[in-house]
Amino acid sequence: MKPVVPFILTFSALACTNAFADVDYSIDLTSPEHHLAKVQVTFPETTADSLLVNLPVWRTGKYQVLPLADAVRSFTATDESGKVLPWSRTASGEWTVALTEPASVTVNYQLYANKLGQRVNHIDASHAFLDASGTFVYSPEFRNEPINVSLKVPSSWKSYSGMDSGSKAHSFTAANYDILVDSPIETGVSKHREFSADGRQYELVVWGEGNYDIDQMVTDLTKLSGQAEVIWDDYPFERYVYMVHATSGARGATEHLNSTIIQRPRFSYRERADYLGFIKTASHEFIHTWNVKAYRPDGLVPYNYQDEEITELLWIAEGSTSYFQSQLLLRAGVMTAKEFFEDLAKRVAQSQKTPGREIQSIASASANQWASSGGDYAVNHSTNIYSEGYLTSLALDFSLIEATDLKGSYRDVHRKLYNEHRLPAGFTIADVKAILADVSGKSYESWWQQYVNSPVSLDFDAMLAQAGLELTHGKDAKVEAFTGVTLKSGSLVLSHVLRNGPAWNAGIVLADEIVAINGLKVTADGFASRINDFKPGDSIKVTLFSNDKLKDVELKLGEKQSGKLAIKAVKKPSRAQKAFFKAWLGVDWPFDKDGQFKSVK
Repeated sequence: MKPVVPFILTFSALACTNAFADVDYSIDLTSPEHHLAKVQVTFPETTADSLLVNLPVWRTGKYQVLPLADAVRSFTATDESGKVLPWSRTASGEWTVALTEPASVTVNYQLYANKLGQRVNHIDASHAFLDASGTFVYSPEFRNEPINVSLKVPSSWKSYSGMDSGSKAHSFTAANYDILVDSPIETGVSKHREFSADGRQYELVVWGEGNYDIDQMVTDLTKLSGQAEVIWDDYPFERYVYMVHATSGARGATEHLNSTIIQRPRFSYRERADYLGFIKTASHEFIHTWNVKAYRPDGLVPYNYQDEEITELLWIAEGSTSYFQSQLLLRAGVMTAKEFFEDLAKRVAQSQKTPGREIQSIASASANQWASSGGDYAVNHSTNIYSEGYLTSLALDFSLIEATDLKGSYRDVHRKLYNEHRLPAGFTIADVKAILADVSGKSYESWWQQYVNSPVSLDFDAMLAQAGLELTHGKDAKVEAFTGVTLKSGSLVLSHVLRNGPAWNAGIVLADEIVAINGLKVTADGFASRINDFKPGDSIKVTLFSNDKLKDVELKLGEKQSGKLAIKAVKKPSRAQKAFFKAWLGVDWPFDKDGQFKSVK
């Protein structure tokens, strides 16, 4: 890989009246038991008649407005002489401090930090996780100024961040607020490892007890971190920190400029399936260091922390990241080919069970992400930017490989996005189309209209055949009766009713509660077995409570294939199919002459 090409993400909403004056932050975490901290921020001198102070209303990586400022109490403002300055609350994440003469302003407030699962902040007796979006206020006037952050912590704590360390223990520096807000801090009692890959330095910080093997994590993260050259020519960082929370209840992850925070249940590491969940998440967030943090859609540039930012390209930011995550692990030898195709088959099966893909385009889903709330309506009428964005990326990759006679791929698109549209500029739809034309030698206008701007159901059989693969439910699969409903866990209340499915067409709706089938009581545990007593096409009488009223509904059963969807090799794959496979995934044909996955030593 080429040497790092550094960039500093700097944006300023207003011209600063005191250029290059530092903004100083300090946070007192010495009494952390009740999730409380004391925060102090000193802004440089301003000549304006007021100082605007903001706390973001959303955090990067989560495209949803959040009530972050609700955690702030006891807000005060003083000048450099200690004089109390009047202030007023002017928006949900905004305070306006009045000034009668030039002054520097010091703001103090109490912070309640108990948003662990949202990866905003969390303080307890063992640690503090601090994402600046929910922790540190800023002023638009000084957004572009250098930052100093100091932490006052219990004596046994150690502090880590992707930011540069300051001159004192538990302190950090950043070139501006945009770097601070994208460089979370983990401080407390934790496990720490350092390693290197491809000339870059990495750290792994794990807070919490669990059944993880930290040495195995380091081994696999080292392999993963060395795979970036498969897509990009250089790195946007010199040092990167993997932060992991092994805890209870919280799960998920968020990408940052020079680090990531990954949360997993503390006992979800030992079993292979669980560990794969962790390492795939790590790969996803690592890829985000380029895709989103180094280049991103122009609708997200610059970050406007006080308002929504709408773009039709979120599927590239998120779905394409999901698409590449397992490929890097496969190339690194961290994931087997069998595991890779099990993951892909699961995604295809989920798409086929989501009627919303027939209603909403991936472009519309991207633009609607800020208003997305999930649930039954989303399944039936919406497209998910992560899962369907993955599959759209797959279709685009296959199209490019075919169009270039195996010489180009979707990796080239992302390499060009990074090389040609790196921040502080963002990329547009026209930019992506131009790159697609450059890579393929042809226009992708009609492809974009069909697969991005329109709802689409992909022909997976035809696509996979190009790579010598096919979908199967197994040789023992059979046709079974199908209702088109999903039950809430442990109950007979319906959590989903698939649009245009048998139950939907019979007038059964969300939250109905099934009582009996053909006059006989049914239980939650026995519902699936009871349905299997019938054949596709049979009509059954379903007794249920709907809006607290008991009623009978005649339901004509549909059909589905039994068994889990899988991907296998076609019989007698051709050289062309194997070559396409290699161009796609970068690994050798993993099947033996009988079409079975070769054993992994």
